[in-house]
Amino acid sequence: MAILINAVIINLIGVAIMLIVFSRTLILYVLIVVVIRMMGKRQIAEMQPFELVITIMIADLAAIPMQNMGVPLINGIIPIITLLSVQVFISYMSLKSEKVREIICGKPSLIIDKGRIVESELRKLRIDMNDLLEQLRVQNYLNISDIEFAILETNGKISITPRAEKRGVTVSDLGIKAEREELPITLIVDGKLFSTNLKNSGYDKNWLLKKLEKNKIKRIEDAFFAFIASDGVFHAQSKEITAQKEERL
Repeated sequence: MAILINAVIINLIGVAIMLIVFSRTLILYVLIVVVIRMMGKRQIAEMQPFELVITIMIADLAAIPMQNMGVPLINGIIPIITLLSVQVFISYMSLKSEKVREIICGKPSLIIDKGRIVESELRKLRIDMNDLLEQLRVQNYLNISDIEFAILETNGKISITPRAEKRGVTVSDLGIKAEREELPITLIVDGKLFSTNLKNSGYDKNWLLKKLEKNKIKRIEDAFFAFIASDGVFHAQSKEITAQKEERL
């Protein structure tokens, strides 16, 4: 009997530990998501160096209390919030002071000037020619002579301005007047109507039902996806039919 009780107690302790680990992990996950959202919407490749460092440190700080039950949860939360405060403060100061931004983030570097490589700048930045040529090829520039200017931005990306004769033809070059396009408006997703979007589009539910009926969709619930494209074309797709149908408004 005592052995059975001990086994039950051990199992209960194990379940309790798992629940604690689960709750700690969930709390830290929610905290990290909130912190990253507050830091902004930049992708990893677009982050400034100080932002990338803070992101890596936050990840390490969150991993410690998740892996070690002996570390109080607050010991992970306080440093994470501290780093968030530092990031927000630095970002604010960078917006207010160009000097601070230059110290923290650096400044762009001109590495190709009128088709000529700026050797001194490459040496200063410790960029190998093979790496430079690779980055240019990635952006579909095989010849350096096709490039007017190339600037290494503070986030590590290279911005390229091609020579005038190598630039793509635009609508204005052809003398054609282009019509302004609007953003597409999603009306229905998986049978759910977005009433606000429908109202903002200038139409009502009766108009939508008529459009759906013309596309052989009887009810809103039967539509998988419906939207008004940027060129004013109404698109509707039923849940059973995979082919899109369209009709000019």
